[in-house]
Amino acid sequence: MQPRLSPQRDAAMTLFEVGVIIAIVALLGALLLSWLVNSRINEARFGCVNNLKQVGLAFRIWAGDNGDINPMGISLTNGGSLEMVITGNVVRTFQLMSNELSTTKILVCPMDLARTNTSDFATLANTNLSYFVGVDVTNDLPPQQILSGDANFALGGRPVAPGLLNLASNSPVRWTPTRHGLAGSLGLADGSVQQITNRSLPRMLGSTGVETNRLAIP
Repeated sequence: MQPRLSPQRDAAMTLFEVGVIIAIVALLGALLLSWLVNSRINEARFGCVNNLKQVGLAFRIWAGDNGDINPMGISLTNGGSLEMVITGNVVRTFQLMSNELSTTKILVCPMDLARTNTSDFATLANTNLSYFVGVDVTNDLPPQQILSGDANFALGGRPVAPGLLNLASNSPVRWTPTRHGLAGSLGLADGSVQQITNRSLPRMLGSTGVETNRLAIP
């Protein structure tokens, strides 16, 4: 008597199994895409912070050679940018520090798609600048003064125009989401750089030691 053969299971995958595999692949793909996007955002944010640290260092070196005073505190006739920056002109200040900055590349935030880089300080324009300059930060005191930072501000929901911007701690100011989402980077007079959210921005403006923060916006 021959033994009974057990029925063989079909080797082909069922539709359910195919669906499970497709779902797993899609999930892994979504996780990988999310990781790549977040990695790019974090890298760009670090690049922006590094730019502003170099800008802050350039101010300190320039001031060290000019009586410990930043370009914004020295008149044009004496080699500074005072008369220009109080009108909202930020270009001249960065041009004066061309030797200390070394390259114009650090003046463009990696996430600022609206600005382009130029290799020549002589032709530097607002379209080549992502960062503002604190008009009244003539030296490193008080240390919490806002020296420079992301210039993509909005007042009352409307993006600010190039020129002089006056900000008090109760100003309805926010960063637009075009660079770092609902946050931005600020370089302070003491050389440090802080990443500030929209929620903490008013508190930051109130801790600078001045009643009104005047910024030259490119």
